[in-house]
Amino acid sequence: MEFENAPDRAVRGSQHLGDGPIEKPKTLTQRFTTRLRSNIQFKNIWAETSGALGDLGTFIPILLALAYVNGVDLGTTLLFTGVYNILTGLAFGVPMPVQPMKSIAAVAIAQGPDRLTVPQIMAAGLSTGAVLAFLGLSGLMTVVNRLVPLPVVRGIQLSQGISFSLTAVKYMLTNQNFKINKSKGDRSWTGTDGRWLAVAACIFIILCTGPGGGRQCGCSPTQEEEERNQQRRRNNSEDIESLEGAQEGKTKRKWVIPAAVIVFLAGVVLAIIRDPSTVHALKLGPAKPQVVRISRHDWKVGFVRAAIPQIPLSVLNSVIAVCKLSNDLFPEKSVSVLSVSTSVGLMNLVGCWFGAMPVCHGAGGLAGQYKFGARNGLAPVLLGAGKLVVSLFLGSSLLRFLASFPMALLGAMLLFSGVELAMACRDQNTNEDAFVMLMCTVVSLSKANAAIGFACGMAVFVLLRLRLLITDRRDMFCIDFKCNKHTTRGEVNSSSL
Repeated sequence: MEFENAPDRAVRGSQHLGDGPIEKPKTLTQRFTTRLRSNIQFKNIWAETSGALGDLGTFIPILLALAYVNGVDLGTTLLFTGVYNILTGLAFGVPMPVQPMKSIAAVAIAQGPDRLTVPQIMAAGLSTGAVLAFLGLSGLMTVVNRLVPLPVVRGIQLSQGISFSLTAVKYMLTNQNFKINKSKGDRSWTGTDGRWLAVAACIFIILCTGPGGGRQCGCSPTQEEEERNQQRRRNNSEDIESLEGAQEGKTKRKWVIPAAVIVFLAGVVLAIIRDPSTVHALKLGPAKPQVVRISRHDWKVGFVRAAIPQIPLSVLNSVIAVCKLSNDLFPEKSVSVLSVSTSVGLMNLVGCWFGAMPVCHGAGGLAGQYKFGARNGLAPVLLGAGKLVVSLFLGSSLLRFLASFPMALLGAMLLFSGVELAMACRDQNTNEDAFVMLMCTVVSLSKANAAIGFACGMAVFVLLRLRLLITDRRDMFCIDFKCNKHTTRGEVNSSSL
């Protein structure tokens, strides 16, 4: 009987084994559509628009410096970074930023007669991109991520957050001349780019966005915070019950004041007031990318002087730190170091051949966009679309207009981006973790090099683990010695009896 029923079971198939119907596997198009809907959500478009502008405090100053000092084409950079923004928003589903590679930019615009040329800057970007793409595709970046302890990652984040904040304060207090890459005296208190403007922007941002901090911290809530959360949940449940029936199918949306949008629009108006001739200087016409010719000497100079100091910073801040921060902020959307490292590599392996500024993903940009309201991939998509429109219609003629944009406002936005990134480090509650984090932070800031701070943090972490191991073994030895001593005495006493 068992053999007779076997063919019948085979013919019936798996659809008759369960009580309900089995869903058909989704096609590739259906899976792509589902992923796209998850990554791009129009819950609050004003908040997403505000978050999209939250990273301009870093992007615009460095781009202006590279354009003025080294001749990097602004229109080409806007074109490629716009495409990058759109693709990263669609792929990751989080407000993943596209930022300049800061170490390469710092070396390129340094004072002296031997500043980097455009081919040398592109060679540095291509070299860094090739290394990150190799680490990502080979899986080595995953190994590196597992070996780096969390206190060291927090130390890198804290140093970057403090560095951003200090740079922002410098922008707000002193005038900046990007043509010579120097500060040119204290900023006046009054005027269309004065200190009072920066103070007003800071007050407005605090009133709109509050203290920030997000949910990137693993700290347990206090009793007062837990009571407030429970009260909010009860209020929300009551509101939902009262809205049933009359407003069926409608979702209750929270209104968010788009602080970054208002600050940016105010800056545009003030830029026109400061220099009305910038409007007449704008010319219609798209950016025209050209292939950059890189000589053997350019490869050597770009790799030695700019790529070598950039690679450790990219590995730590642009890959490991940004993945940790993203997974803390958005635990429902897992972002892997493999995908981020590969993304950074491919962006530069494509754009740098055409003269686009070397770029990366950064924890500071992610914190800034989150601070100003970005919650999914819509924010970078909107920013990328804006960059594409500007690049195709205005090209590089926008350079003069951006140069007249009030730096006090950009400094205010950058300040809160840095503070938001630094606040991610408050989950290091034990003495050992806080000690490692602060040692890494202090060395990184004093030497202005994240690689040296990383090495110091790793060394301190290993020394503390070694000390703990020695202490534990010593305690175990003492316990065993005392136990053996008591046992020996007991045996002697029993034998004497």
